[in-house]
Amino acid sequence: MKKLAVFSALLAFSAHAANSLLAPGIIPTISDHYKAVPVVYPFDNMPIEKISETVSRQYIYGSQSMLVKWIFKKGALVALHHHSNEQITWITKGSVKVSSQGTEYIVKAGEVMVIPPNVPHEFLALEDTIDIDMFTPVRQDWIDGTAQYLQIAPKK
Repeated sequence: MKKLAVFSALLAFSAHAANSLLAPGIIPTISDHYKAVPVVYPFDNMPIEKISETVSRQYIYGSQSMLVKWIFKKGALVALHHHSNEQITWITKGSVKVSSQGTEYIVKAGEVMVIPPNVPHEFLALEDTIDIDMFTPVRQDWIDGTAQYLQIAPKK
């Protein structure tokens, strides 16, 4: 029993010593097969899609979520729609009126709205607005071009 206690103590000390030699941010117990690393992207270099004369967007996505920057001119309308994705909307400039299930919400700069999956909603920009959205899971309908409520403006 005493040998087991000594062995356990040595093992714990060895693990602690090995961990102290690792670079910051390394978790030694994670599977050796999983070698994914973070990637940094310059968001300003992402293409800006012109949806209409009053709506533009930029987005980037990973394996499970999508980050979107909407640029709305006053009067911009994103028609009533719903999707299977949870949507977290953060208005960073301006304000929007969100209509959903008979209720209207005014969301102003600095405020966040969480829209659960499959909840119908419509956005109207009350002034020039920047809206940062997070979608989980990724909006596959945008990637494959099947989002019926968005009509991309023709290229000139």
